[in-house]
Amino acid sequence: MERKLRGRGMAASWYGIARTATIDRAGAWAELDDGGTAKIVTGVTEIGEGILTLLAQVAADELGIKPSEVTIGDNDTARSPEAAHAGATRQTYMIGNSVHLAAREAKKHLFEQLADHWEVEIDTLQSFDGEVWSNDTNLRITMEEAVAICKARGVVPVGSASFTAHGTGLDPVDGSGSPWQTYVFGTQVAEVEVDTYTGEVQVLGIWAVHDVGRAINPRGVEGQIEGGVVQGLGQALMEDYEMVDGHTTTHGFAKYILPTSLDIPQINCTLVEDHDPLSPLGAKGIGEPALVPTAPAIMNAIYDAIGVRMKSLPATPEKILHALKYKTPGREQYVQAARELRAQAHRT
Repeated sequence: MERKLRGRGMAASWYGIARTATIDRAGAWAELDDGGTAKIVTGVTEIGEGILTLLAQVAADELGIKPSEVTIGDNDTARSPEAAHAGATRQTYMIGNSVHLAAREAKKHLFEQLADHWEVEIDTLQSFDGEVWSNDTNLRITMEEAVAICKARGVVPVGSASFTAHGTGLDPVDGSGSPWQTYVFGTQVAEVEVDTYTGEVQVLGIWAVHDVGRAINPRGVEGQIEGGVVQGLGQALMEDYEMVDGHTTTHGFAKYILPTSLDIPQINCTLVEDHDPLSPLGAKGIGEPALVPTAPAIMNAIYDAIGVRMKSLPATPEKILHALKYKTPGREQYVQAARELRAQAHRT
């Protein structure tokens, strides 16, 4: 047998967006303020996924101003509309849509007053990059001036909205039901190199193609996919979280192996924008779905390389060597083999 064998594997996945088998909802307030700026208030929680940037983009796009001119307000739930938790890949889908609708209502109040002031039809009004104008006329002013006119007429251009995603539980008998309102789909391909002498697996490349609905922030989406792939690689090859009778027996992070920058291959992302018809934004989400196909794709690539199925994660060098020797990845056998290897290492 050659020392180093290469293989490729593929895995596909689907994933439901927002909370399951229930009615998910989120609310938001939006206001066009003095100076032509805007503020958005919602109970959103930023946990590093970039939701605040996305909400600024959503509001700016709907109102016709720059994202830098949007302020996201305090998310204290005692002073802001409910947005629910940060999880279930729901932030963009639920809160993004509520902010979009709230900004649309605020702009509607502004346009109503401006159309009456200019004596034009409201359908002729448009806004973009901090300016407001009426088509087929010479009427054009800044957003700051438009807000001043609106307020001078006694109206504050403010809007509120909520967005709801409906789901039903699964029937316990036949499994029928519709637990999610929308779904995303993804496929990943992994190429690996297996060292048959040491059992080490090196991932040479990952190709990830994901349906995300409308990609509001493409760079942010790619970052989410790359983060999911890195987590999936750790799950596939390194992270060995042990439990006995429901209690962790993993000693700590000192010897808990995590992927580093040296372990991460080139990750090639392709976005498929299949807009969600039930979403005003057309967006879906890409948090947890980016993780789902990674480990199966790597396991399939290992099988393509060595011809043995690895059915237990992580696929450590000890397990790979045991699979090559016995042509089986049985858990009891590789656990015993790992113990023997460790004992032998201690003796030497």
